[in-house]
Amino acid sequence: MDTEAVRSFVRAADLGQLRHAADELGVTQQAVSKRIATLERGLDVRLFTRTARGVELTLDGQAFLPHARSIIAGVDRAVTAIRPGSRALRIDVLGLRSAQAVILHDYWRSRPGTDLDVVTLRVDDPRVAVAAVQAGDVDASFRTITDPATLPRDVRMIPAFGSPLELLVGPRHPLAAARTLTPSELRGHRIWVPGIAPLSEWAEFYAQLATAFDLRIDATGPNFGNEVLLDTLADSADVATLVGARDRYIWPTNYDIRRIPLVNPALVYPLSLIFPSANPHPELRSVIDHFTGLAPLPETAWLPSWARRWHDQPRGKYHLPNRSNN
Repeated sequence: MDTEAVRSFVRAADLGQLRHAADELGVTQQAVSKRIATLERGLDVRLFTRTARGVELTLDGQAFLPHARSIIAGVDRAVTAIRPGSRALRIDVLGLRSAQAVILHDYWRSRPGTDLDVVTLRVDDPRVAVAAVQAGDVDASFRTITDPATLPRDVRMIPAFGSPLELLVGPRHPLAAARTLTPSELRGHRIWVPGIAPLSEWAEFYAQLATAFDLRIDATGPNFGNEVLLDTLADSADVATLVGARDRYIWPTNYDIRRIPLVNPALVYPLSLIFPSANPHPELRSVIDHFTGLAPLPETAWLPSWARRWHDQPRGKYHLPNRSNN
């Protein structure tokens, strides 16, 4: 099997467009297309469907993707074995528009020479991400095991940063004119959060949030992506959603969607970083240090039960512990 064809498939799957994959790989879009077509012929399946926005994985493509990642990771580890220090730092984020990706982009901009590879494993169960760290497929993952006692001994998990939530609403929503909102003011309003997957840490987060503040958090219906969610909000007079303050969302100006901070208390989604206990990538220390320069949480903040120990310092500040790369 042509490993460069497999690599082209993985990057196209991650980026959603052949052109972007080609730019990243340093080849032409035609070359990437030919590689993937050859791979599809060899496997006798279609891996992608072409859309107006780029490419989307077929069911066969979704099934093949984790194995393809393992193939590429194995090749990369083989190369690294004979060229120490040559491999990029590979970090898994929940999405390329997520707060984690935004923070990593800020880090990279401050250190433009850093060899950084940001990937999305596209798995909901954080235990799968832990397995990817153990296997060396990624060097670190922004995931949380909400019961740290169940963590394998060969991985470590530390607090990374907290992401305060904001309410996202269209112009006709009854809360659209607010400058800030308290959690109690959200009661009775439909907060639609599609994509709350069983076994995910965000499923537990939203369950605790709904219970703590008597909120109506609705996860019904399929998750068609951010674009459909934004279309719905722009046209609706009664649907809102929650997003992280650092999450990057883009919509047409005529949508007039508003982001409203939540205060007294701020509702904070905690992000953890999981990485190997022994011999983590040497660049990881600098990334961890970068978190300490982020703005502290508001004095009054709500976090889920597994993260409340993060917020036990005066004035609502929390810091990463000092760490060693040994």
